[in-house]
Amino acid sequence: MASMKTQPQCRTKRKETSLHLPCLPPLTFPQDSKNMSLSPLFLLLQLLIFFSLSYTTISILSMTMDPFEKETLFKVMETLSSDKNWKTSHPEPCNPGSSWPGIECKPAGKDNHLHVTRLNFGNSPNPTCKKDATFPPEILTLPFLESLFIFNCFKTTKTTLSIFPSKPQHLSLQQLSLKSNAALVGVIPPLISSLTSLQVLTLSQNHLFGKIPQGISSLTSLIHLDLSYNSLTGSIPFQLGMLKSLTGLDLSYNSLSGPIPAPLGHLVLLQKLDLSSNSLTGRIPDTFENLKVLSFLALSNNKLSGKFPKGLPNLKNLQYFIMDDNPMFISLPFQLGRLAKLQELRLANSGYSGPIPWSFQWLTNLTTLSLENNKLSGLIPSGLAQLNRIYHLNLSRNSLGGVVPFNDNFLRRLGRNLDLSGNSGLCLPSSEVTQSDTLGVSICGTNKTVSTVLQPLRKSSDADLLHSSQVLTLFFTNLCFWSLYQLLL
Repeated sequence: MASMKTQPQCRTKRKETSLHLPCLPPLTFPQDSKNMSLSPLFLLLQLLIFFSLSYTTISILSMTMDPFEKETLFKVMETLSSDKNWKTSHPEPCNPGSSWPGIECKPAGKDNHLHVTRLNFGNSPNPTCKKDATFPPEILTLPFLESLFIFNCFKTTKTTLSIFPSKPQHLSLQQLSLKSNAALVGVIPPLISSLTSLQVLTLSQNHLFGKIPQGISSLTSLIHLDLSYNSLTGSIPFQLGMLKSLTGLDLSYNSLSGPIPAPLGHLVLLQKLDLSSNSLTGRIPDTFENLKVLSFLALSNNKLSGKFPKGLPNLKNLQYFIMDDNPMFISLPFQLGRLAKLQELRLANSGYSGPIPWSFQWLTNLTTLSLENNKLSGLIPSGLAQLNRIYHLNLSRNSLGGVVPFNDNFLRRLGRNLDLSGNSGLCLPSSEVTQSDTLGVSICGTNKTVSTVLQPLRKSSDADLLHSSQVLTLFFTNLCFWSLYQLLL
C-alpha cells in the first residue's frame, strides 16, 4: 500500500520577537501496512497535540501586559530613547507584531498577563539612547525583570545609579550590566544589596567613584562581579570573601589601596581574579593557595612587594599570571616552574634579581614569558630552548651574561618576538650571526663588553665550549639552590 503523505512542515515566518510561538507539528500517519489498525490511535494523539498547542498559542496571543508595567515601561523609554514615539508605535510592547527590539516578555504567575523579563539598550539592533538620557530608577521596579543591559547609553548628561528602597520585586533581577557609560557618575548605592537574586553585576567602564559598598557581600548568589575601569577608592572590602559562588572578580583599573584581603583566598570557585592597575600594597596573601581552580590572575601595576605564597604550586590550573610593574625586589621563586599549565607569565619591571630559575624549563605550555627591565643576572637557562610552544620571549634590560643558548631554529621561530637587548654580557655564537641584529646582542668575541665574559677561554672559536662550561656551572649552582630550598621547606 502506498504510504500516506505527512502534512508539510510549518514554514510560516513570523516577525522575530522575544515571545516565541510554537510551530504546530504535522499530522502523521503510519506508513507500515501492518500497523494500519493502529492509525486511529495515532491520529487521535496527533489531534490532541495539535489542539493543545493551538490553545496555548491562542492563549498567549490573548494575553496583555499588566497596566502598571506598561506605563512604567513607557516612562523608561521616554527617559532613555528618542528613536520613536514608543507608546504610539508599540502600544502593546510585549505582543507579537508590536514588540520592539531589546525586550523579552513571558507569562508569569496566574494573572493572565505578559511580563517584561529582559531589557537591552544602547547597542544595535536594540533601541539607542538619546543624547540627554539618564538612568530611570523606575526600571528596577518592573516586578519580573530578570536581565537589564545598558551599554554606551549615558554619554553627556551626568546621571547616577538609583535604586528605590528594597521591595519584593527586586528579587527577580539576576543580571545587571551598565557598561561604557561615560556620564554615569556617583557612588555605587548601598541599596544595591537589596537586589538579592543578582548573579551577574557588571558596572565597568563608567565614572563611578567612592568606596565599594560592604553590602555587596550580601549578594550571595553572585557568580560574576565586574567593577573595573572606574574611579573607586578605599580598600577592597574583606567581606567580598563571603561571596562563595563567585567565579569571576574584576576590580582592575581603579584607585583601590591597602592590602589584598586574605578572605579573597576563600573564594574556592574563583576562575578569574583581576586586581591590576590599582595602588594595592603588601604581599600576595598565603590564602591564595586555596584558589585551586583559578586560571587567570592579574596583579600588575600595583605596589605589591614581598615573597610569594609558599603554597603557590597549589594553583595547578593557573594559565595566566600577569604581575608586571610591582616593586617586588626579590629573586624569582623556583616554585613558579611547578605551575605546569601556565601559558603566559609576565613579571616585567619589578626589580627581580638573581638567576632565572632553571625550573622554568618545566613550563612546557608557556607561550609568553616577559621578564624585561629587572635585575636578573647569570646565564639564560638552556632548557628554555626546549619550550616548543613559546612564541614571545622578552629578557631585555637585565644583567644576563654568557652565550645565548638558542639554536637557529628557535631564533627563526620567534623572530622579532624574541628580545634580548640591554644585556651587555650576552653574546651569540658565530654560527647564529644572522640573528644578532634583531636580538640586540653581539657576536661572541667581537665586542669589548662581551670579551670580559670570554676571558677564561680568550678565543672566539671556543664559544661552544664556553657554553657547555656555563651550563654545567648553572646546573650545579641551581642544584645548590634547590637543596637549600628543600631544607627550608
